[in-house]
Amino acid sequence: MKRLNQAIPKEQKLTIADFMRRFPDDAACLHHIFLSQWADGIVDCVTCKAPVKHHPVSGRKCYACQNCGTQVSPLVGTIFEKSCTSLKLWFYAMYLMSATRCGISAKQLQRETGVTYKTAWRMFKQIRTLMGEDIKLSGNVEVDETYCGGTRKGKTGRPMKGDTKKTAVVGMVERNGKIIARTVPEVSGSTLLNLIKDNVNPLASIFTDEWKGYSGVSHITNRFYSHETIKHADSFVNGRIHTNTVEGFWSLVKGGIRGVYRQVGNEYLQSYLNEYTFRYNHRRTPRPMFLCFWTWLASLHKQCIESRRAHRLHLLYGLRQRFECWLLHIPIVSLSV
Repeated sequence: MKRLNQAIPKEQKLTIADFMRRFPDDAACLHHIFLSQWADGIVDCVTCKAPVKHHPVSGRKCYACQNCGTQVSPLVGTIFEKSCTSLKLWFYAMYLMSATRCGISAKQLQRETGVTYKTAWRMFKQIRTLMGEDIKLSGNVEVDETYCGGTRKGKTGRPMKGDTKKTAVVGMVERNGKIIARTVPEVSGSTLLNLIKDNVNPLASIFTDEWKGYSGVSHITNRFYSHETIKHADSFVNGRIHTNTVEGFWSLVKGGIRGVYRQVGNEYLQSYLNEYTFRYNHRRTPRPMFLCFWTWLASLHKQCIESRRAHRLHLLYGLRQRFECWLLHIPIVSLSV
């Protein structure tokens, strides 16, 4: 039997010693956030109306223009804005979350950093809000549904309609690629087909089990999917027809929830799924998971800044139109000497 290579590639390594050496204090963390938004340290100054080099301001979490002194804060629009928690603790929480396959509990962060449980829980909650990705799948795609939640006394099998104990989750994974997991109110045919249509590109090969909700996959309008099913009562693999990839992901998620978090509320389940899917989707990226997350965070912040700028311009345009209308309705009064 061939022995698996368990060595972590050098480009994916970021040990705790490397992390502490790279981010020794809040100033180093702040500078990393600043450079993730402005790679060369040059910012478009609103006063100078030109790109100018900015430098850190002593004792404040901001940078100042070297010409006019106008200050900008790299924390605006991020989860660190208005937070009293140390930036180094935020970074350490992200490192712990990225360095494990099954996640880390807020209780463990409380024990390691000394923050309150409420603070630790909120930090992880804020981090998970940034882990949702909008991706499309293609090629060979496996689709399967599962249920997360507590045990039901005296009941087995699929929950009946209206069951509040279990939460239905649908997973779609591209073989040797990325995965999408979504909580859904039910696993009816219309729900499943709409999810597949919205997240899987046309001409893909869909593999599912024999659940009747998938029966119309090959008939979705303008998608031209090929659909093959595996009957689990007979076998779990039939050539290339199986759903073992997505079921392996369910094992990872459920094992993590049982072993780390113990229980997850229905209203927060999607954010926990985003955490697991983010790590799964970037598992083969040739750089440390922590830096992958930072690249994603920087892109989100740029989108936030652009949306704020567009919203501000829209408001200014609306005010200008109102002012012009107001001028048109002012009566003209002639002054006679």
